[in-house]
Amino acid sequence: MAMEAAFRERRDSRSLSSSASRSPSAVFFDLDNTLVETRRADSQACRKLTEELTREYGIPEDASAKITATYLKQFRKCPDNATLTLDAWRTILWSKALGHKYSQLAKKIYERWLYLRYHYMTLAPSTVSMLRQFRKKYLLGLITNGPSNAQWEKIYKLSLEQYFDVILVSGDLPCEKPDAEIFQKACHFLNVRPEECIMVGDKLETDILGGIEAGLYGTVWIPTTDKPRLSQDDPKPDFIIRHVTELLRILERGPNAPELEDCSSNGSDGS
Repeated sequence: MAMEAAFRERRDSRSLSSSASRSPSAVFFDLDNTLVETRRADSQACRKLTEELTREYGIPEDASAKITATYLKQFRKCPDNATLTLDAWRTILWSKALGHKYSQLAKKIYERWLYLRYHYMTLAPSTVSMLRQFRKKYLLGLITNGPSNAQWEKIYKLSLEQYFDVILVSGDLPCEKPDAEIFQKACHFLNVRPEECIMVGDKLETDILGGIEAGLYGTVWIPTTDKPRLSQDDPKPDFIIRHVTELLRILERGPNAPELEDCSSNGSDGS
């Protein structure tokens, strides 16, 4: 069954109005590990920095690896601090990771890490092309969980504002995914109904569950593992794809639409 046909089945089963059943009106995207591969970029930046700590500063290889691993662990655990600027907080984290012996390098190492982070965390040309094509047909929303400053830094550095009609960061709001309220806010801003919208994201517990509970038209899951498994208790996405750009063919009409890879064919693997 082609993807477009599968979407049509979902619409019919929900008894959507004729105006909504023609096609979705809006597509909502998650940010991290959906539009950009945040975890991979951070890992690549730290691997590169490990090499540079040894080559440029003479820090032993094992110590360099431990320093960057320590920083990355603490950064992922707490990427922002409400009482400090991003620069100040990250410099503190680097100072702690470098230890007393190398803490004087913290500011310089932080600045180099920041450069490397966004060097690796760029929108792929194919993703840019997809967003530009979608803007001709759909309203686009970005809905991301996370601290306000940290998420808006990504949005600005990656110049994402130009692609979206609404951007919601949970850190600016009293709610976050999977709370239906954040999806409802996006719908209200765009003047569309939930059943006209699709949610695309990498996390079952936030993007997919939230989309389902908000009554969206459909949900699309992009697993971060090569062999995703769905247990009986997991929220069931309508569609599973490997890369965000596969949405192009999902939403296209015609013979080139890919075959459906839905929760019914994958769910048994995890049960």
